[in-house]
This record gives sequence, structure tokens and C-alpha cells, in this order.
Amino acid sequence: MAWFKRETFGLVTQQKKDMPGGLWLKCEKCGEIIYKKELDRNLYVCWKCGYHFRMVAKNYIKLLLDGGKFEEFNANIKSDDPLKFKAAKKYSDQLKASIKKTGTNEAVLTGHGEIDNHRVVLAVMNFSFIGGSMGSVVGEKIARATDVAIKDNLPLIIISASGGARMMEGALSLMQMAKTSAYLAKLSESGLPFISLVTNPTTGGVSASYAMLGDVILSEPGALIGFAGPRVIKQTIGQDLPEGFQTSEFLLEHGFLDAIYPRTELKEKIALLLDFFEKKSEKEHEEENKNLIDQR
Repeated sequence: MAWFKRETFGLVTQQKKDMPGGLWLKCEKCGEIIYKKELDRNLYVCWKCGYHFRMVAKNYIKLLLDGGKFEEFNANIKSDDPLKFKAAKKYSDQLKASIKKTGTNEAVLTGHGEIDNHRVVLAVMNFSFIGGSMGSVVGEKIARATDVAIKDNLPLIIISASGGARMMEGALSLMQMAKTSAYLAKLSESGLPFISLVTNPTTGGVSASYAMLGDVILSEPGALIGFAGPRVIKQTIGQDLPEGFQTSEFLLEHGFLDAIYPRTELKEKIALLLDFFEKKSEKEHEEENKNLIDQR
């Protein structure tokens, strides 16, 4: 049986060991093979081409908040299965699996934190939880976070990463589009800023509601942003789509976004925006006081 084995100068060489799985990732844009720990140190951005891999919610919290300190609220709210939905899998089983996988109860985390000493209310979506889909609990948590921002007189920041409304909840999920939009209107009436950061991907009902309602709408490079997918749109209109259609760069060029920043600059740029809104609020407050004094 020696001919089954590779021999060199009479010595039988050992079979080459397999590379342990999960240690390397391939860049979806340039094809570069990247060591996962190195990618983690580089904020999940390809060192060669700048491609932004998806990043989980807890990493955005570490990236943006001072010291990574996050005071979460409404953490224990969980989705139910009112329609007893079943397709390839039961919805109830999908929920249990996602809770176990992510260590969180839903596709969004909400809480207080500070960005460069500016206290904010932060909501961060997690695509790893059923594709970041917006069900009734996601909508409720966004609405409650908006209420907290109004009550505490704080800016609201939402980081979106979602495939859209959660079909397993039917009309209940679609209702969250109107609900979250109504709460954000209340925030605007209170004179408080809402900064929306859309990441890859932000699609469907989330892109058609709160994700695109920010006073300032930011994005990361190369993010997929849109309502329906390119294939569905092409089939509907019967035409080829423009190159780069539904990327953040395309949307910036056509006026749907205010700015695109790489992850390394996000905290700095958001802090500058918070500085601006704070000074604007102080100036408006001073002008109101001056008008009151003049009236007297």
C-alpha cells in the first residue's frame, strides 16, 4: 500500500493538517484573504480595498460610545408568534435560535451612552438576528427609545442594518413603519436632533421609515440601501439599472444621503454633529430668552 503514501528519500511524510475553520475570511469586493483577528482589529474593514464587512451591534457600541459604556433599557422585551407562522421553520423556533446565537432578545438594542461627552439615546440594529428584520418589538423599542430621548431632552441616534419588515408577523410588522415615523415626528416637534446611520444592508420597511427620516442621514461606504432588491425592480420596470444602483455612493450623488464616512471616522463626525446641534440649541434658547425680555 506504499503507493498510496507520498514518500521522500524513503521517509513517509505526514498528511497535511487542515486549516482550522473560521480563522480566515475572503473580502467580498477584492477577494483578499484576511486573518479574522486582524479584521477585528481593523473594525471589520478590508485593509486592501476598504470594503466594510457587516459588524454586529455590540461592536458599534464599542466603536461609538465613550469607553463602550452602554446603559441598555427595554432589554427584556421579546417577540411573540401571534400568527403561529410556519414555513421552512417555525417562527417561534427562529426566535429561540436567534436569541441563542446573538445573546440578545431582539434585532435592536436601545439605551443611553455618551459620544465625546455628549449624552445620547442610541438604538443599534443587529443583522444577525433574523436579518435585522423589523417586527412589532423592534418598532416598539424604537418608539420607546424616541420617547426616552424626548423625556430626557437628548439627541437620538439609530444605526440601521436590516432586510426590512418581518414577514412572519404580517401586518403587525408593517404597522411599525407608521408607528416609528409618528414618534420621530414628535421628536422633531420637540426640537431634538435625530441622526440616522444606515449600514449594509438597509432595505425594505426600515429604509421606508425611520432609517431615512434623520435630520442628518449618514452611511458607510458601499452600503446597500433601498426598498426592493435590484432584481425585483428590474423585473418591474423592465429596464437595466444604473451602475452602482442602491449603493450609498449612488444615493449620496442623488441627494438621499448627507455624507458617507468610513468607520474610523464615524465617532469623530457624529461628535461634530452633536456639537453643532448643541450650540444651535443653546443659541435658539438664548434668542428665546432675549425675545421674552424684550416683550416685557
